[in-house]
Amino acid sequence: MMPTLLAILLAASAVVSSEMIFEDPPHPSCHASTIVWTGTGLVAAWFGGTDEGEDDVGIWLSRHGTDGWSSPLEVARDDEHPCWNPVLFLVDGGPLLLYYKVGPSPREWWGMVIESTDGGATWSSPRRLPEGILGPIKNKPVRLGGDVVLSGSSTEHDGWVVHMELSADGGRTWTKTGPLNDGTSIAAIQPTILPHAEGGIQILCRTRQGRMSESRSTDRGRTWSRMVLGELPNPSAGFDAVLLEDGRSLLVYNHTTKGRHSLDLALSADGTAWERVLSLESQEGEYSYPAIIQTPDGLVHITYTHRRRHIKYVVIDPRKLDSSH
Repeated sequence: MMPTLLAILLAASAVVSSEMIFEDPPHPSCHASTIVWTGTGLVAAWFGGTDEGEDDVGIWLSRHGTDGWSSPLEVARDDEHPCWNPVLFLVDGGPLLLYYKVGPSPREWWGMVIESTDGGATWSSPRRLPEGILGPIKNKPVRLGGDVVLSGSSTEHDGWVVHMELSADGGRTWTKTGPLNDGTSIAAIQPTILPHAEGGIQILCRTRQGRMSESRSTDRGRTWSRMVLGELPNPSAGFDAVLLEDGRSLLVYNHTTKGRHSLDLALSADGTAWERVLSLESQEGEYSYPAIIQTPDGLVHITYTHRRRHIKYVVIDPRKLDSSH
C-alpha cells in the first residue's frame, strides 16, 4: 500500500535533529560507529585511520554534552595491527565498557575491552578477552534481566558463522553457544538482538544471500531455532535494531540488495512483518553500519557512516513514525 501524504509528512517530522559528530575529520577514513546512553549523556565511538584495515586505524570517541559533541579523541590503538568495530556497553551499577577487535583482518582478529568509570572521559589499559570470546561483533549487547547479558557475535575464518555470547555477571565474563548456521547455505554475521515483549528473543543477521537471516530463542538465548532467510533485503551490510518502549521494533538498514546508498528505517509489531517508514539517505555515496538506541525520554538516537569521512548523528521521535498506513 502506498503511504498517504499525511504519513509521509508525519514521518519527515519524526526527524528531531541531524548533524555530523565532527565537522573536520581527525582521520582520512572512519567507519562502524556505536552509541550508548550513560545516564548523564551520550557517548559514541568508531574506528578511524588512513583506511579500513590499515595499521594506523584506532578507536575514536566523542561525548555529547550541553555544548554538543566533544572533539574526537583516540582511546585505543594497537602497535602492530588495525582496530575494528567498537561496541559500547554500560554495566548496571558498573563501568562503561568499550569492546573492540584487533587483528590483521576479520578472519584473524581477537576481542579487546577497555573500561571507563567516569562516563568515557578516561579509560583503562586494554585487556584481551579470553580465547574463543570475541565480544559483540558489531551491535550492542542486550540485558535479559538482572545481570544476564546476551551479545551477538560471529566468525569469518571458516565461512560466515554466527554464535551468541552470554554473561551472567553484567558483561564481566562470558560463555558462548555453538554455531547457529552452517556458513554455506546461509552465510551470516553481525547479529542484532530484539528481545520481544512476550519473552522470546529474535536475532537478525547480515548475510551474503541478499536478504537478512533470522533465528529465535525461547530459553533466554541458550538455544536457537534453525536460521532462515527473512523478507528484508540486505546488500551484505551491517544494520541495527532496537525494541522500543511501546513494544514495536525499529530497524535501521540499507533497503537494497546491492550497494549502501540507501539507509532506511522500518517498523514491526512482531519482528516478522516489517514496513519501511522513513528514508535517512537516498543519494550517491556510502551510508552504512548504523547503530541505534532509545533513551529514557523516548527519543531514538542513530549514528552511521557517512561516505567513510564522517559519522552522522540523527535523533528520531518514534511516536511520529506510523506503520499503520
